[in-house]
Amino acid sequence: MSPYHHGNLRAELLERAWEVVDRDGLDGLSLRGLSRDIGVSHGASARHFKDRQTLLDALARAGFTRLNAAISTAEAGSFADRLRAAGRAYVSFAVAHPRILDLMYDAKHHPDASAELVDLSHTSMQELIAMISAAQEAGEARAGDAKQLALIVFANVHGVATLATDDLLDGVPWEEAAALTIDFAWRGIAA
Repeated sequence: MSPYHHGNLRAELLERAWEVVDRDGLDGLSLRGLSRDIGVSHGASARHFKDRQTLLDALARAGFTRLNAAISTAEAGSFADRLRAAGRAYVSFAVAHPRILDLMYDAKHHPDASAELVDLSHTSMQELIAMISAAQEAGEARAGDAKQLALIVFANVHGVATLATDDLLDGVPWEEAAALTIDFAWRGIAA
């Protein structure tokens, strides 16, 4: 082990932590293990993450950053097209990274969650509310509290993501279940 590391050790530790949690869940994650995997001293990693919770907070922020980026690509087309693309992006992320998604929501509710994490965790919902408000103004979505309508859409999409990641779709491909769920949510808020 080297006493210091050339390059961006923080980013390497986060990337390795992502891989470990994605594959093994939180049980396989430790700062000492990450340090060993990357080939640096535990002291070197401790300079970037004072404890495991600080690492989990940073990993959750990285998760919400990636999820928000995936969802925000749904900006073109009609409201229905954007809603479908955003919902599919959410479910796709959940299916690809179920343990990371669990960590993200657990970390955001931890008493020591950073303000940045809490803000990032609300970004997609704020964008959905804005999308619904714009659709209401354009006559594509029904009148009503955009925040409540967004919550209904999120509950549907997160629900099908949870069913998919828990393998509770009885053989129905997640893509099909997601499409049906998102279309159902769309019909519920369409003008």
